[in-house]
Amino acid sequence: MSISISSFGALPDGRAAALFTLTNPSGAQLCLTDYGARIVAVRVPDRTGNLADVALGFDSAADYIRQDNYIGATIGRVGNRIAGSAFTLSGKDYHVDANEGPNCLHGGHNAFDRQLWHAEPHEGEAANMVTFTYTSADGEEGFPGTLRVTVSIGWSHENDLSICYSAVCDQDTLCNLTNHSYFNLAGQGNIEQQILTLNAPFITETDDALIPTGHDLPVDGLPVDFRSGLRLGEGFARGSEYPMMVAKNGYDFNFTVAGSGMRCFGSLYDPQSGRVMHLRSTEPCVQVYSGQHMDFSGHQGTHYGCHAGLALETQHHPDAIHHAAFPSVVLRANTPYETQTVYSFSVK
Repeated sequence: MSISISSFGALPDGRAAALFTLTNPSGAQLCLTDYGARIVAVRVPDRTGNLADVALGFDSAADYIRQDNYIGATIGRVGNRIAGSAFTLSGKDYHVDANEGPNCLHGGHNAFDRQLWHAEPHEGEAANMVTFTYTSADGEEGFPGTLRVTVSIGWSHENDLSICYSAVCDQDTLCNLTNHSYFNLAGQGNIEQQILTLNAPFITETDDALIPTGHDLPVDGLPVDFRSGLRLGEGFARGSEYPMMVAKNGYDFNFTVAGSGMRCFGSLYDPQSGRVMHLRSTEPCVQVYSGQHMDFSGHQGTHYGCHAGLALETQHHPDAIHHAAFPSVVLRANTPYETQTVYSFSVK
């Protein structure tokens, strides 16, 4: 196992960003940067042993800053949406940054994905890891309390990409951390031939602005039913069967996953390359977003168009602070926050 460190360019204020390349004995690699505590690339073999990058990304910190689209980043303080960019907590009203119409998306304009994190690489016998830390000041983007966050991203001999999140705050606050990587197991083109399987019997009902109504609906028989596996292109083609998909040209939904604790969420499989990505997490839900609004260039000028990648963002429900029926995203003062998600790559 090895870790190499190289320059990843500079931020507008002159601070330097770094690129960390974690390589395991098979030659498979995970690339990370301290700008946004972000996954930059994941190079894993197909069934014939050929390596390809299966994570969308860019070649410098400046490219990420120009695009402003969350690719690969750690998301916080609160992933997904907060309706009206306002909430009441412990008897106080708070107004947070509105960056998607009247609503707050992924923590606001200047949230965790736009920060330069402190990074500490750690080499180990079974896995390498980079531990990223960031202190979010009281009032940052409107959220209460000073929140200290640690995100440890590891890469193992077995091509397991693990993300461990921890945080603590000196006041009651909200916290719902996730990662916004997009995966394409073919390493090129789009995801339409790839098969998604999710152990998710329910989907969260939303309005046209993707704000939850407060209800989880059964997926039975719909193009959002991934329990037995569904080719994504078939799901896109069947979108007219489901009102919430009609205007979306793909998926952008929160799924409630069966069970609790660390468990298997499901998998993504590319039949052509043989690559498989299994997903496990301690979170209750996963946001599935199929990249239907992409139209830009990424790694080495590669064009990322509609459905170029699939985001699987493990999380709590969107807008949970406004819906008592959803698991809470309230983090009480001096109480540890801990979650874990693992993306495991293999072939078949």
